[in-house]
Amino acid sequence: MKHKIQAVLLDMDGTLVDAFAPIVRAMNQTLQEFGLETMSELDIRRHTGKGDCSMLSLFGRQKEEAGKRFLEIHDEDYFTGIFPLTGANELLTWLQDKHMPAAIVTSKGQYRAEEQLAHLGWSDKIHTVVGKLDGRANKPDPESLLIACDTLQINPEKTIMVGDGIADMKAAKRAASTGIGITTSFSSSELDEAGATETFPTLIEVYAWLKTQIH
Repeated sequence: MKHKIQAVLLDMDGTLVDAFAPIVRAMNQTLQEFGLETMSELDIRRHTGKGDCSMLSLFGRQKEEAGKRFLEIHDEDYFTGIFPLTGANELLTWLQDKHMPAAIVTSKGQYRAEEQLAHLGWSDKIHTVVGKLDGRANKPDPESLLIACDTLQINPEKTIMVGDGIADMKAAKRAASTGIGITTSFSSSELDEAGATETFPTLIEVYAWLKTQIH
């Protein structure tokens, strides 16, 4: 690490939480309603990991309409089928014990993220949540990371950003945070090309690495 870590920024879906059941359900129903072929879970994971630009590639000029419909379906039930990924609770508890600020930086809607975190019992482990709001740019734009750093009053160069998506790594690089990638949906080479400094197979390995970086 070039700088001592003073805060850990964390993506949510695919990094700390498997919340893809409602996402897959909503995406495939939306695709069907718009006359398009459905997608596998892995393809949907990769789609979400690329950021907002991926909706344009799927739906073209109907992006806004499709996005609204997706959220309508998603919000019918976004608690069923979500669960913490292995090591997530242990990592957040360890960061809390170390008095290391942790922020969620997600492209999920702000209130959805806050409600799912509360549902998982993590609200007290997270210092700030920066989710999707009208007028706020989403990853790969660095705005959400910079908002988190500003809220924590920490220089982005002294943070790491842990995520499983290309958008996470691009946003980290653009914000001058250190990108740490998890290779569940994208390969090491894909995440490296997007700006990752280190990549690991799962959150467990990220946790083990962090223990060597934060004392």
